Amino acid sequence: MLVRSWNLFHGNTVPPQRRAFLDEMLRLATADEPDVLCVQEVPGAALGQFTAGDIAARPRLLSATLGEHLTDFHHGLLRSLLTGQGNAMLVAPRFRVLARTRLTLNPRRFRQQQERSLRLPPLTRLAWARERRIVQGLRLEAGDGRRIFVANLHCTSYARDPRPAEAELLRAAWFATSTAAAGDVVVLAGDFNVTAASPAVQALCGPEWGFSPPGPGIDHVLVRGADTSPVRVWPQEQRLYDGLLLSDHAPVEVDIR
Repeated sequence: MLVRSWNLFHGNTVPPQRRAFLDEMLRLATADEPDVLCVQEVPGAALGQFTAGDIAARPRLLSATLGEHLTDFHHGLLRSLLTGQGNAMLVAPRFRVLARTRLTLNPRRFRQQQERSLRLPPLTRLAWARERRIVQGLRLEAGDGRRIFVANLHCTSYARDPRPAEAELLRAAWFATSTAAAGDVVVLAGDFNVTAASPAVQALCGPEWGFSPPGPGIDHVLVRGADTSPVRVWPQEQRLYDGLLLSDHAPVEVDIR
């Protein structure tokens, strides 16, 4: 079973262009028909084309579609300002969706609790409250009856202080493991915005949580309850389109045996 995760950078290239390349990204990411594709930073108007699409940062306008039309002026400059953005998952037809759920990773009450316990400085608190972050979950059943719970998350990005992202990551892990049924394989995939050296990642991949080893960057696919291949990160040449580098993140993936 192949699980792939990719932060789509709102459909932008590196460096960003006037137009978006979301369709090209999705064709590339699905060309080999992965079993589950988890994506982040998806424009709000595009969320409906996935098995599960959930808004995280809401659009500044009442209509994500109107925001998309206005963003066509220059996608590289406007990004998700008018369209909003979210997380999405695309699941192969051979899987049956048993349940769908989601959780906000940084609601006000949770932030306030963590801010007090971690003694976060004012700038970190402001950065954490700036944009809503979510984790979405799908419980899936394969044709042979095996079941898997996949959680797709995107944690807060604040380079000066990784603690908000770490708190969100552990909250997402709690959500996934407590929502999954006994015997389910559990997958945590997405843009964690922390590296393998993070104490939160180290804890998840340790004996207490029991997840598989992380990837080398800030994008990860962690698995509990099954053997996996090592994490593979796409080289730059694999995500080139007409000489342009798609997204500022590389896809990461694992095979679940």
